[in-house]
Amino acid sequence: MDKLPSVNVLGARLAPCSTTPLTGFFRDGHCNTCAEDRGSHTVCAIMTAEFLAFSKYVGNDLSTPRPEVHFAGLKPGDHWCLCAARFLQAHDEGCAPRVDLAATHEMALDIVPLAVLRANAAE
Repeated sequence: MDKLPSVNVLGARLAPCSTTPLTGFFRDGHCNTCAEDRGSHTVCAIMTAEFLAFSKYVGNDLSTPRPEVHFAGLKPGDHWCLCAARFLQAHDEGCAPRVDLAATHEMALDIVPLAVLRANAAE
């Protein structure tokens, strides 16, 4: 699996998203991606209770610990490399989490318009 260049949606070097919890398709703390990352885990999102409830409702429970896969579960305030399509779905439903643009990979733009990311920017 060859990583694509680590460039964010602003055209600069991709900033870290989170090491606690450790996130990313490569579990390297960055929202790096590659051709094998079918989910495009490229949006560095800041979890909210509302988004976590929405994600669970649509079938991706991110809040329940799963020790068998070394996953402690996410809580509000955690940063996580989210699938771009799930972010867009949450945006369309009015419950998108905030986004760290500097830590969001440019490949997210294949799915989420920059204007949508900017509208949800944490800065």
